[in-house]
Amino acid sequence: MTSKRINDGGKMADEGADAPLAAGLYVVATPIGNLGDLSPRAREILARADLVACEDTRFSGRLLNRFGIATPRLSYHDHNAPRQRPVLLARIKAGAAVALITDAGTPLVSDPGYKLVRAVQDAGLGVYAVPGPSALTAALSVSGIPTDHFYFAGFLPSRRAARQKALAALAAYDCTLVIYESPARLAAALADMAVAFGGREAAVARELTKLHEEVRRAPIGTLAAAYADAPPPRGEIVVLIGPAPAAREAMSEADIDRALTVALAEGPTAGAATRVAGLSGRPRRQIYARAVALKKAAAKGDGG
Repeated sequence: MTSKRINDGGKMADEGADAPLAAGLYVVATPIGNLGDLSPRAREILARADLVACEDTRFSGRLLNRFGIATPRLSYHDHNAPRQRPVLLARIKAGAAVALITDAGTPLVSDPGYKLVRAVQDAGLGVYAVPGPSALTAALSVSGIPTDHFYFAGFLPSRRAARQKALAALAAYDCTLVIYESPARLAAALADMAVAFGGREAAVARELTKLHEEVRRAPIGTLAAAYADAPPPRGEIVVLIGPAPAAREAMSEADIDRALTVALAEGPTAGAATRVAGLSGRPRRQIYARAVALKKAAAKGDGG
């Protein structure tokens, strides 16, 4: 459904600080760590809005109090959204300017909000972007991984079987993959990624813009081994997986079979599949199936 976009909010800066904001929903990005990243425009919108909708009113209250912003707050998150969405829509219809924020970063990027945006648009009311910090773009900018073509996968499933299935599907994407992960699951997720993506280069970015900001870039198997033997790291984490290098993608089926034949002669099937998957850039599951077929063919003596 096409909605009418009302863009009166663009006149705000020319009307002076005392002019009321146009009625509508203002999607406001807030800092992911360093409070200095809150833009002057975001600060002004939050101060002049009639209401701030936020995931956690106490958490967001610390940010607003830091800048002396006393705008009333209303909790809006995944669990109460069906109940709160009509309330917010009614306020906007009545002429209110509502600012939507998340606990950190840009709303709607792995955070609730898109249904509220759609509801406001479908009502013919204005939705305005107040852009700023995002862990997604921040991690891409400092990762050293190619950024010209990427796919954002959000959070992976927490259960291992579902996570492995999701990673197997992602292995088909010929671009950089960006994934959010929790500290407690990072080591297990990296181990599964090493299996799914072979020897691709990857980066782990954490605590971005904070005091202990860290970016580690290495082959994904190296990262998996490093985090397997370490305590769970602190902070928010973004994992970036680079695309398979063009040279690896160029391996033909015959090249893969030759590499597997050599690798199978040197060790077990699982290890051979992992090595050749790293060389070819193809999913390990695909290479493993081919390795099993080659072993069966060799056992029958027909040469494959």
